[in-house]
Amino acid sequence: MGERMNYQSQNCGKTSDNVCCITANKIFDSAKDKDCLEDIRVYLCECAQEVIDHATAVRCKGAEVITTDITIDPVPFNKGFYQVLIRYYLCIKVEVCVCGKSYEVKGLAVYDKKVILYGSEKNVSIFTSDPENNGFCKLPPELKCDSEPTLPTVVVEVATPICLDVKLVERCKCFGNCCCNIDSLPDSIKGKFDGCLVDGMGVNELFVSVGIFSVIRMERPVQLVLPASRFCLPEKDSTPAISSSDPCNVFGRMHFPMDEFFPYAEGGDCCGGNGGGNGGNGGRGGCCK
Repeated sequence: MGERMNYQSQNCGKTSDNVCCITANKIFDSAKDKDCLEDIRVYLCECAQEVIDHATAVRCKGAEVITTDITIDPVPFNKGFYQVLIRYYLCIKVEVCVCGKSYEVKGLAVYDKKVILYGSEKNVSIFTSDPENNGFCKLPPELKCDSEPTLPTVVVEVATPICLDVKLVERCKCFGNCCCNIDSLPDSIKGKFDGCLVDGMGVNELFVSVGIFSVIRMERPVQLVLPASRFCLPEKDSTPAISSSDPCNVFGRMHFPMDEFFPYAEGGDCCGGNGGGNGGNGGRGGCCK
């Protein structure tokens, strides 16, 4: 079988009867989630904390997922299943009103999420070459004698979070959710904010509620045999770059943005009908011309 595959791979692309052996990431399990992170603590730097302490009104302007930490652990007595712990690091942007003046501050919110997915088992060791470290005597760091089963790869896709609510609460009150403290945060995350993040200071604490849509996949590399007729070569020629010294020439090549001036509903004509007006052209027909 190995000789056959080698022969077919060498002849891949010559005739329509050939096949190719490729490596691809197979999705063994996936899940889509709609999470409401209610009243999670927002950590602020010293200057932002001072603004919050004197705030008369506050509103959330936006949220962004900076990065995630993903940990995978096998589930006992359930072969092939893994518990995935995802820690989201969110940058929260807030507008604060102090004595009639508006200030914009940023803070950090942290949220932990757990999910169990199926990722199969693969009790083999995988080694790959490194073009940047090509040599017989160059060994990878942290070599271990005790080998562990190869874990699957987890991919997390997150849409832009939606700010649902923001609250100012006096520090003396027990309120909200918090899964970590300042000391446990990575330095790379702290460096994303101006100044040092503080805890246990000031009068008020900031809490936000955020909605997150996510898709989580568990993948493993597999080898697949696919039919192939020819190699994939680009058919489009490169377009010469337009000189930026003639801005009017650049502008003259731009298409008129008709959709910006005359928005239309998908599935019907731009006159508000369902394809019947102006000859029943539908879509952009009739009076759009």
